[in-house]
Amino acid sequence: MTGGHDRLHPVIVHHLVNSLGWQDLRPLQEQAIGPVLDGADALLLAPTAGGKTEAAVFPLLTAMEAERWPGLSLLYLCPLKALLNNLQPRLEQYAGWLGRRAAVWHGDVTASARQRILRDPPDLLLTTPESLEAMLISVRVQQARLFAGIRAVVVDEVHAFGSDDRGWHLLAVLERLSRLAGRPVQRIGLSATIGNPAVLLDWLQGSGRGSRPGVVVAPDAGVVRRQEPSQVEVELDYVGSVRNAAHVIASLHHGQKRLVFCDSRQLVEELGAALREQGVTTFLSHASLAADERRRSEQAFAEARDCVIVSTSTLELGVDVGDLDRVIQVNCPLTVASFLQRTGRTGRRPGSARNCLCLAIDEDSLLWLAGLLHLWGQSYVEPVVAPPEPRHIVAQQLLAMCLQEHRIGRQLWVGEWNGLAPFDRSAKPILRYLIDNGFIDSDGELLFIGPAAEAKFGHRHFMGMTAAFTAPPQFTVISGRQEIGRTDPMLLTERIEGPRLLLLGGRSWRVTWTDWKRRRCYVEPASGGGKARWLTPGVSGASFALSRAVREVLLGADPPVALSQRAQRVLAEVRDDERGTVHPAGTVMLRSGDDIRWWTWAGYRANATLAATLSDLTDSVQRFTDTDIRMRTDLTAQMWKEATADAADRLCLPDVDERALAGLKFSEALPARLAKATLAARLADLTSAVAVLGESVRFTLAENSRE
Repeated sequence: MTGGHDRLHPVIVHHLVNSLGWQDLRPLQEQAIGPVLDGADALLLAPTAGGKTEAAVFPLLTAMEAERWPGLSLLYLCPLKALLNNLQPRLEQYAGWLGRRAAVWHGDVTASARQRILRDPPDLLLTTPESLEAMLISVRVQQARLFAGIRAVVVDEVHAFGSDDRGWHLLAVLERLSRLAGRPVQRIGLSATIGNPAVLLDWLQGSGRGSRPGVVVAPDAGVVRRQEPSQVEVELDYVGSVRNAAHVIASLHHGQKRLVFCDSRQLVEELGAALREQGVTTFLSHASLAADERRRSEQAFAEARDCVIVSTSTLELGVDVGDLDRVIQVNCPLTVASFLQRTGRTGRRPGSARNCLCLAIDEDSLLWLAGLLHLWGQSYVEPVVAPPEPRHIVAQQLLAMCLQEHRIGRQLWVGEWNGLAPFDRSAKPILRYLIDNGFIDSDGELLFIGPAAEAKFGHRHFMGMTAAFTAPPQFTVISGRQEIGRTDPMLLTERIEGPRLLLLGGRSWRVTWTDWKRRRCYVEPASGGGKARWLTPGVSGASFALSRAVREVLLGADPPVALSQRAQRVLAEVRDDERGTVHPAGTVMLRSGDDIRWWTWAGYRANATLAATLSDLTDSVQRFTDTDIRMRTDLTAQMWKEATADAADRLCLPDVDERALAGLKFSEALPARLAKATLAARLADLTSAVAVLGESVRFTLAENSRE
């Protein structure tokens, strides 16, 4: 073997050649050896299927042997249980080369398997941050014994944590883990798709930022721009309906394996059913399908040849579904990063190219797909930014620490997160609220879990405490003894004529009985006519960058992809319809009948900020979307000039509806004002709002129409 393998354990090198048949290491794997073996925190970046897992694990296993790490010493964290299951055989094999053991622990692992792990811990444990938290607070786990030997943590798909509340939860749990281990724990992040790697590495280092060495390893220096348009076969087509999308997919690429991404579970179900009607061998994957149902679909798809699997973003990350021929995107993903992850599932065979066929089922989707592809053509990838003001996660961590330690000193709690903000002294007002409202009780200088926390979060040994996000209530759908998945309760309560029919798993089901108390819905197969629907709370809308890219498309920019004749024709019609809403010199204030809109094309969060700041000028009801803000019907250019003269210096956070607090988990453990302030900060985009206010505004307030 050639390359920089000389520092790897010789047994690993032997198996790389003789078990895996490798002739040399990939650039990332070679360049990661030094920093990882030297103990640095690191962020390893490479395209999908670029060997990131091996780049982290081979040097860590080498260090494990060289330094004789005892017991459980290495954690491998993933955002998805399916990804853990997928990785388990590989990591068991690699650890086994050195006589070490690996095991997996998550919510689907049996109680007996967990007991075996606790009795005889493996050297490497694959788990999720939520399962790690569950172990930290469990009365069945001797935390100090189990985690005392932890030396390193690998965080796979780290970008999936960094832009979400799960990231704050992850950082807090890692700090508590290092306290149990009695040492700083080396942190290795793996990712394929980020626009700000240095910032993400700083974030991942937590309290060690600035005191521990950190290295970004990205031998593909253009990892952000790794998919130049000339290197990826992308086509954009307009199909006009779900049924037409199914017809196009069914008629193309016979004999090939196709992965189809959709922007919602409802669309996955409808497209899956339509493909089956076309006689296509079709499998489905989304979060509301039962785990066994998803697993069967993914396994069958991996082993089949001429077939389609239709999925939400559940298959966007590194779950292996075999050797793909084609990726098809139906409607527009919210980010370029998602698009890159999806196209990265193809082109893995030598001589094959990465590809994606983008299908728009309506005019709006065509426009936004064109905007996303235009943004991609400019080599843009969204920066990974942690959500601001995670006060609810601070409250959750204070409660979790009380559960973990049983009793904690009133003056000592602040050190449990090693000074990491916002889990530091700045959390005192939240702690005071928890004590005053019975979530935490006290006995002199000792703090412990209180009756309010027992009542609110104590179900099933506080298992609800381990998840940092809120899922909407759903009913489990059961046919005979088989769980099919989960459905939104609105489908079980809306008025209907005739039998109640559901669409789940790409098949129709007739509801025979609903157990409202246990949230179960019993069904039997039906011949067709089922409906699928799920509510998705907390969706924040399009970004400033994507909205502006769409504006550029309306102004004439074409994405650097092949456009079908249908797509060209419909896109021209959309440009003609929207020509009054865009202008190259700035934003547009346009009257259409009694309606006045400020067409900012600034994205949901920027428009929310602008609407709050200029509330005296905006309509009092439906005020803003991703693209525009509805203004008062008596607005004049003079009123605008006076109101916006100093607006950039007095920006306001958006208003928050009280009902929205239900989507912020653990909001009950916060004062209402802090919970609302958290949501308001997350709804705002101050930087983009200032940029929009600095642009000129073209007024067209005379009575006319957009035509």
